[in-house]
Amino acid sequence: MPFDPSALGLSLPVIQAPMAGVTTPELAAAVSNAGALGSLGLGGGDVEAARRQLRATRALTDGPVNANFFCHQPPRRDVARDTAWIARLAPLLARFGAAAPEQMASPYIPFQDQPGMVEMLLEERPAVVSFHFGLPPADQVAALKSAGITLIASATSVPEARIMAEGGMDGIVAQGWEAGGHRGILDPDGPDPRKPCLTLVAEIAQALPLPVIAAGGLMDAADIRAALDAGATAAQLGTAFLLCPESASDAAYRAALAQARPGSTRMQRAISGRPARSLETAFTRFTAGVDPADVPSYPLAYDIFKQLTAAAKSHDATGYAAQWAGSNAHRATARPAAQLIAEWSAALEQVEAGQGA
Repeated sequence: MPFDPSALGLSLPVIQAPMAGVTTPELAAAVSNAGALGSLGLGGGDVEAARRQLRATRALTDGPVNANFFCHQPPRRDVARDTAWIARLAPLLARFGAAAPEQMASPYIPFQDQPGMVEMLLEERPAVVSFHFGLPPADQVAALKSAGITLIASATSVPEARIMAEGGMDGIVAQGWEAGGHRGILDPDGPDPRKPCLTLVAEIAQALPLPVIAAGGLMDAADIRAALDAGATAAQLGTAFLLCPESASDAAYRAALAQARPGSTRMQRAISGRPARSLETAFTRFTAGVDPADVPSYPLAYDIFKQLTAAAKSHDATGYAAQWAGSNAHRATARPAAQLIAEWSAALEQVEAGQGA
């Protein structure tokens, strides 16, 4: 069944983006309780961790929840490149008293390689399951759809959207170039169209009959209205929720967001091995100008970066953690999630009332 905000019981056609590492059951529940769709970023954990997050959220809300997972391909190891990257980061690790690893591990197991995830989702039954970086195999898709779970997936171009549609998705998240966090592009080494959000929404909506969810740089009611006017069925906002008290962003992250200015974000791949938009940090400055071809595959690069993050944190050093943020991060405001949604709903109602007058 196509993605339909009203069928899910949403009073506002908004999805809180499933920002792994930042979303919490408290944030997802607050969003769902306020009439939008709360999300959990579950791509970084195993089956039981995902189950705990879903159950913790269900204890706080009766509303629908979106469970998001990664469907990346296995990393391509290159001994020379990987060894050189470890050597490049070794001085940073040493600065914080940590030894460089002999090799990098692959910390994230993709959804399609954890068959227990499907069984868990069939038991827990979130209203929506979404995928990033690709799709699971047809049998897993069929099992979830047979349980009445709505499925959506990210696309950064019309060709990718067609792949998602042919793969059985009920809706397409049109991820514009402005979006914070990881690009959902299927081939991180291939050409990137870098389409702005609203342009991509219009193109996908014209090319395919499926509902389109706008994502990328959206921060308030005016942006939501613009997305709907461009042909979207709903809007997905992530950075707008980062300063909410319910999010897991730490003090350094919040301080960096509060100081953000236009142009404060950078699209880079040195953090994880995939293109991703973050605030400018000490680490992004350290790796500025690095040839993307010199960065190990995702998620190998993420492994050593996380080791650096932990070492820096033990020395109370900021600037070496992932601070994902969209291009309009400077417009983030510190309000509870329910208040944000209430403000957006009221503003949209005023616009619609004016249009009907």
